[in-house]
Amino acid sequence: MHEKRSKQEEVDDMPDDMSYPQLRDSRTPQPLTLNVNGRTHYLTLDPETPLLYVLRHHLGLSGPRYGCGLEQCGACKVLIDGQDTPSCQIPVRQVAGLPIITIEGLGTPDSLHPLQEAFIMEQAIQCGYCASGMIIAAEGLLRRNRYPSDDDIRAALSDNICRCGVYDRVRRAIKLRIGRPEPTAVFEVVAAPPLAAEQPAAVSAPQLPPSLQQTPELDAWIRFNDDQTVTIFSGKVEIGQGIKTAVAQIAAEELDVALERVRVVTADTERAPNEGITAGSMSLQTSGAALRVAAAEARHILLAMAFEELEAHSLASLTVADGLITDLDSGRQITYWQLLGGKKFGRRLTGLVRPKTPDAYRLVGQPAARLDLPAKVTGAACYVHDLVLPGMVHGRVVRPPAYDAQLIGLDDAAVRRMPGVLRVLRDGRFLAVIAEQEEQVVRAAAALRAAAVWQNDTSLPPLAGLYDHLRHAPAQTTPVVAGTAVPGPVPPAAPPPDAAHTLAATYTRPYQMHASLSPSAAVAHLQDDKLTVWSHSQGIPLLQQTIAHVLGLSADRVHLIHVEGSGCYGHNGADDAALDAALLAQALPGRPVSLKWTREDEHTWEPYGPAMLIQSQASLDDSGRIVDWNHDVWSFPHTARPRPGGDESGLLAAWHLARPFAPPQARPVYGYHFGDYRNADPLYDLPQRRIVTHFVPDSPLRTSALRSLGAYANVFAIESFMDELAQAARRDPLDFRLDHLADERARAVLLAAAARAPWEKRTRPAKNGQGQGLALARYKNSQCYTAVIVTVRVDLDTGEIHLQQATLAADAGQIVNPDGLSNQLEGGFFQAASWTLCEAVTFDEQGITSRDWDSYPILRFAGAPRLRTVLLNRPDLPFLGSGEAAQGPTPAAIANALFDATGVRLRDLPLTAGKLRRALADAAAAAE
Repeated sequence: MHEKRSKQEEVDDMPDDMSYPQLRDSRTPQPLTLNVNGRTHYLTLDPETPLLYVLRHHLGLSGPRYGCGLEQCGACKVLIDGQDTPSCQIPVRQVAGLPIITIEGLGTPDSLHPLQEAFIMEQAIQCGYCASGMIIAAEGLLRRNRYPSDDDIRAALSDNICRCGVYDRVRRAIKLRIGRPEPTAVFEVVAAPPLAAEQPAAVSAPQLPPSLQQTPELDAWIRFNDDQTVTIFSGKVEIGQGIKTAVAQIAAEELDVALERVRVVTADTERAPNEGITAGSMSLQTSGAALRVAAAEARHILLAMAFEELEAHSLASLTVADGLITDLDSGRQITYWQLLGGKKFGRRLTGLVRPKTPDAYRLVGQPAARLDLPAKVTGAACYVHDLVLPGMVHGRVVRPPAYDAQLIGLDDAAVRRMPGVLRVLRDGRFLAVIAEQEEQVVRAAAALRAAAVWQNDTSLPPLAGLYDHLRHAPAQTTPVVAGTAVPGPVPPAAPPPDAAHTLAATYTRPYQMHASLSPSAAVAHLQDDKLTVWSHSQGIPLLQQTIAHVLGLSADRVHLIHVEGSGCYGHNGADDAALDAALLAQALPGRPVSLKWTREDEHTWEPYGPAMLIQSQASLDDSGRIVDWNHDVWSFPHTARPRPGGDESGLLAAWHLARPFAPPQARPVYGYHFGDYRNADPLYDLPQRRIVTHFVPDSPLRTSALRSLGAYANVFAIESFMDELAQAARRDPLDFRLDHLADERARAVLLAAAARAPWEKRTRPAKNGQGQGLALARYKNSQCYTAVIVTVRVDLDTGEIHLQQATLAADAGQIVNPDGLSNQLEGGFFQAASWTLCEAVTFDEQGITSRDWDSYPILRFAGAPRLRTVLLNRPDLPFLGSGEAAQGPTPAAIANALFDATGVRLRDLPLTAGKLRRALADAAAAAE
C-alpha cells in the first residue's frame, strides 16, 4: 500500500515544522484516479497533497478529521485496501487506484452499519470528534480478526485518542457488534435510601428560575414549527455532556410530545437566551430548570386554547398525547400546531404553572439515545471544523515560537506568490495567511513561519523548581470560611492541646492541558458591516462582547453562533481562535474564513490548568478521631476568560498586535468554592478546621479554567490525607470516613460503591502488587456526590501501573437521562485518571516543550479499566450538576490503591511508573 522509499528520501521529506502535515513544495497538478466509497473520482491536483485534504475539501467528506497532522491520534483514519490508516500525512499519489473507505462509506443515518448501530446502542460517544476514526479502526480490526478479545481491542485501537474517555464503551460496542455483548450494563439505577433530614423538592412552589427572570418571553424558549416539530432554545452549549438531549427530554416531558419531535438550538447571540458561560456543571440546574417551567406553562396555554377551540366542558376532560389534544367527552381533537397556526405565543412567562410531579414522568429518568449520535457516527458535518460556506477560504496564524519571542525580520515575498495565497497579514507579532484551499494555506503557513526571524526573550523558571517558585512567589492569603474566601486575619496551624498524634503532608499538581482532540477553530464572515463568527467557545455571549471590544465594534455588529468542537471542559483556545478568524475576516471582507489551529498551536498556546501545592495537617485524639484540620493551598489563577473593558483583553491575538492589549491582571475571586479553593473544605464533620488560600497571581505559563478548577487537586489532597490518617489510626479507610461523616447522601454513595465493588476491608496495606483505594467528594460541596473505588495492579519491579476496575457511585438528585449521567461520570473518571497517571506540561527556560501527543503523554485505550456505575436516583430532589463530579475523587482513589498495593505513598502528580519505582527503591533501602 505504501511505496518503499529510501531513508534519505524520508529525511528530505521531513517538514521544518512538525506541527503541520507533511506538504512538500508544490508540484504541477497531475490527473489522479481515486476509488472512494465504491465510486471512482477523476481529480487533477498536487500528488503530494495529503489524502485527508483531498477527502475533506475536494470530495466533501467530513468524516475523516484533523487532530494532529502527525499520525498520533487516529481521528483521520480511513480504510485503505482494508487496513485502517491515518490519512493526514500520506500523499494522495500513494493511494491512487486503491479502494478507500471513509466512515461515510460504512453507513448513513438512514442505513447504519452494524458497528455504527453498536456505538449508538452503547452510547460510545461524548463529543464524538474521535468517533469516525474509532469506528474505522474497529472495522479494520474486525476485518483482520472476527472475534477479538478485550486485549486485542485495546491493542488495535491504542493509536486512537478519545479525550472524553469513552474507551470502555467503545470496547463494549465492539463486543456487541461481534455478538458477544457484555452480560451486564455499564450502569445501574437504584432507588436511593430515604433521608431523615428534610431536602428541597425537585418541583418547588411556582416561581421563575433565574434564566426566565432574565428572559421571560415564552417565544425565546419554545417555538412550534410548521413541520409539526418543536424547537427549544438554550443559552448553554453542547460540549459532549449531552445537554441537548437532556433539555429535549425535559421539554418533551412537560409538553407531552415525542422526543423525536424536539429540535434544540444552543447559544446564539441572535436566537437563544443569554445564559452566560457553560461551566461549573450548572447546565441542567439553570437551562434545564428554565425549560421545564417554560414547557409546562406552554402546555397550559395550549390546553386553555384547546378548551375554547374544542368547546370542552372542562379542562379536566382534555388529554395530550404527542401534541394531539383530545376532549374525552366529545371525542374532538386538535394539535398544538393547528392551535398556533404558525404564530408565536406572544406572552411572558409567569411561573405560576407547576410542572409535572415525578410520578407522572414517562421520559425523564429513562435512558434516551442522544439526538446527535446518528450524525456523529456517520461522519456528518457536526463541528465548526466541518463548516462549509459559499466562497469560503482558509486561514492560519503563525504564532511566535514562545511567549515573549519578538519578530525582528520577515521576508514574505515568496509566500505572497505561492499558489492560492490571497493575503499575508502582519500586525505587530500577529502573522497570518489566507488561501483558497486548506492544503494551500497549510503550505503557505509553513513557508511564512520559515520566513519569520524571531528573537526569543522568553525566560521561564526551571521546571524542577516549579513548586518552590509557587510556594515562595508573592501571594494573596485569605482564610476560607464555610466554602467562601473571606478577607481577614489568618489563624496559625497549631495542633490543639488534646492532640495525640499530628500528621502533615504536601501534595502537588503540575500544569496540565485541556489538549482537546481537535485543535481550536472558528469561521468568521464580514459582510455588509456585520461580522458573524461561528465558534466552539463555552462563553458565546461574553465572547461576542470581547471580540467587539478588541475590534472596536459595537456588540450588535458582532453575531456569535455556537458550533460544536471536540470535548474541552474548560477554557481552551476556542475563544482565541474566534478572534483570529475575525481578524482574518476583516482583512478579506465578503468571504468567509475558516481558521484552524495546529496541534502545536493547541499544545503550546492554550491556557493550562494551573500548578498547585497543598499542605495538609491534622491531629488525632487518643481514640483515633480527627480533632483538628488544616488545608493550605497555593495556586496560580484558575480563571482568565476573556472579558471586555479598558486596555486589557484575555484573547491571545490581542496581545500580539502592533497596538497590543495587555493581558488581564489576575485577581482573586471571593465566591463560594471558587477557583483554587474549590472543594478545599472537606465534607467531613471536623470539630476544628482551618482552610487558607494563597492566590499567586503571576503564573509563568498561561492558565485558566480546566475541568473542576481546584477541586481536582484539593480532593486529591483531602482524600489521600484521609487515608493517611486512617492508617495512623489503624482503621479501615471506609470505616474511618463513615465515622467522620454525618451527611446522609455522602454516606449512601460511599456504601453503594463499597457494596458494588465490593470493598475489601483492611487496616494496613496489602503490599502484594494488588491494591484497592477509595475516595469521596461532593462537587463544590453543593452538587453531585460521587464515590470512586479503584482496583490496580502494580509491577513491583518496574513500577508499571495498571488500572483494572473502577466503581463509581453517584447521587445527582433527580436523574433526567441515566445513560448520559453515567457517561459523564465515566468520562470524568478517565480524564482525571489520565491527568493522574500521565499528564504534565513540560517546559524549559525558552518555552513550552510539550508540543504534541508524544511529548505530552496521556492515558490511552490500553490503559482503560472496566467501569461500573451505580446511580442513586432521588426523583423528588432537584438536579445536581455532575459533569465534573468524578474529577476530584479519582486521583485520590488511585493514589490510595497504589499505597495498598505497594505500601508507598505518592503525593506528587502525575503518579508515574518512574516515580513509583524510585519510591519503592527508597523504601527498600530504608528498610535495610
